[in-house]
Amino acid sequence: MLKKSLFILSASCMMYACTSTGEQNPFLSEFQTPEGVPPFDQIKLEHYEPAFMKGIEEQNARIQAIIDNAEAPTFDNVIVALDESSPILSRVGGVFYNLTEAETTDELTALSIKMAPIMSEHEDNISLNKALFAKVKAVYDQRENLNLTREQERLLEKTYKGFVRSGANLNDEQQTRLREINKQLSTLGITFSNHILNENNAFKLYVDNEADLAGLPADFIASAAAEAKADGQEGKWLFTLHNASRLPFLQYADNRALREKIYKAYINRGNNNDENDNKQVITQIVSLRLEKAQMMGYDCYSNFVLDNTMAKNKEAVMEFLNNLWGYALPKAKAEAAELQQLMDKEGKGEKLEAWDWWYYTEKLRKEKYDLKEEEIKPYFKLENVREGAFTCANKLYGITLTKRTDIPVYHPDVEAFEVKDSDGSLLGIFYVDYFPRAGKRGGAWMNNYREQQAGVRPIICNVCSFTKPVGDTPSLLTLDEVETLFHEFGHALHGLLSQCQYKGTAGTNVVRDFVELPSQINEHWAMEPEVLKMYAKHYQTGEAIPEALIEKILAQKTFNQGFITTELLAASILDMNLHNLTSTEGLDVVAYEKEAMDQLGLIGEIAPRYRTTYFNHIVGGYAAGYYSYSWANVLDNDAYEAFVEHGIFDKETAMKFRNEVLAKGDSDDPMTLYKNFRGAEPQLEPMLKNRGMK
Repeated sequence: MLKKSLFILSASCMMYACTSTGEQNPFLSEFQTPEGVPPFDQIKLEHYEPAFMKGIEEQNARIQAIIDNAEAPTFDNVIVALDESSPILSRVGGVFYNLTEAETTDELTALSIKMAPIMSEHEDNISLNKALFAKVKAVYDQRENLNLTREQERLLEKTYKGFVRSGANLNDEQQTRLREINKQLSTLGITFSNHILNENNAFKLYVDNEADLAGLPADFIASAAAEAKADGQEGKWLFTLHNASRLPFLQYADNRALREKIYKAYINRGNNNDENDNKQVITQIVSLRLEKAQMMGYDCYSNFVLDNTMAKNKEAVMEFLNNLWGYALPKAKAEAAELQQLMDKEGKGEKLEAWDWWYYTEKLRKEKYDLKEEEIKPYFKLENVREGAFTCANKLYGITLTKRTDIPVYHPDVEAFEVKDSDGSLLGIFYVDYFPRAGKRGGAWMNNYREQQAGVRPIICNVCSFTKPVGDTPSLLTLDEVETLFHEFGHALHGLLSQCQYKGTAGTNVVRDFVELPSQINEHWAMEPEVLKMYAKHYQTGEAIPEALIEKILAQKTFNQGFITTELLAASILDMNLHNLTSTEGLDVVAYEKEAMDQLGLIGEIAPRYRTTYFNHIVGGYAAGYYSYSWANVLDNDAYEAFVEHGIFDKETAMKFRNEVLAKGDSDDPMTLYKNFRGAEPQLEPMLKNRGMK
């Protein structure tokens, strides 16, 4: 997942200010650190708010200078000046919005709620500034006579459309209402996410009877014991809703009642009629979004969002999703029937339920392919998998990643790497943060602390929630976690290899349904036999993964794909349905979700990957955009065919993908970039084949 922060633009500036104790605020000047990374060891809670306020003041002054400039409006004195108008906000926002996701505290959470309406108002003050928009429009209107590069044309178009889509053409009364909507949405989004974090942290399944651990792997039991001890309950075993705890429990625990308990706790997050209930919050969000879209002249929020994507409108997305649904659901039903047959053999007279799916899928995997995940996990030590991803990047793009111990980090779990090109030049700094903790929200994502721009290199992070090391046992990843690491590193490569002139077009600043291409194509290398032999080594013996295990992994490549695709599509369609609404009067989001899933024919043994009350993606930037994972899956499977055709490490193909996609950011239309690499528009067949649906 790509996570983009809330703040505006960035550049460089020298300014100094002190706190009340006489201490310099590190955000108010260029960071005096190796490669200009954030000085986490110097940053304190009291630095954030003054830096935000000073940053707002600075950007306001720079924008006023654009407006007051007596020279004729040009690309440089308007568009570039605006792109570079917020150095302080970029620095403070880069740190603040990353830490409120990865290492938050009660104090940071409270400050984020306080700052949300302030930043919303500041952004509206810019986008609704009539004098500034007049300058932007003056440049836009003469665009055909300016001899701009394609990237400059793209930035100009994005800037102009950004103002229009932010309400620049609305009347005063509408703009006043839009400001209020934006303020409310900024606060509601934080509230929604905090409720989910609270629910994740609140649920604790303690096991004090060793018999209830039956079926669980020894290393997982040891991890649960360590978690309980850390929580002051030594002698017990603690299981939580974090993926690294919940999923193995569902996969291996023989105790069906406990599987049901942890599963239901997970799918009912935000829907418990308590202080963390999200039903009213998401209803308000959907309603306000609809009002905003209709104010902008659209019938629904999805068409407002999609007007700025490859898909263009809801009809294209729904046709795409419904087409895939026709392939996925029958495969999921066939899988459910197989699992039920397996249950029937046990003679217990039990019917397959949602909390049984992972458990019997693991049993079926062993029966069909003679493969247990616990058999292969010892070969997927986290550090080795990471090195495998790094080695692939080296073989493909010629880059190297070297650990830096002189760079400050925000938590002991975090590591920093310098990334260099084949000629030794610096490409960027890359942080990794891989383990769950109370201050980190669930899931995995990529973000940046500094955007790439001309000679400025980016600072990128990957944040995940993998199983922690316990005692002498390192973090051992599941196949899904291996692919997650490669996925997020693909996003990182998109940011690190960017070679754009302007922040507004650099790196991952692309349309939502194109941004997952670099991440998802990178997953393909993870399970290639040639790559597995490079990095999949037993954590105790150092032995490379045997050919027999590789063959089993490849044989089950399309196993359970009906389930995986169906739960993903169900969530995508739920997202679209919520944002396709043209009225929210009387909306009951839980009842609406059930009705929508019933109409689809979704079987009861499968829930949408994310249900409405904990669907963080659609609050955090993927509203009417969750389909993009499947949309980009068509792109990535088609694009990877080029590597299959020429060799998975073919240098010419790799450098073409780097130069035409990864380096280009949003400097051209995404389909143009794709066709420049592939030579044609993407085809659906490779995806269907790789998911076992054709």
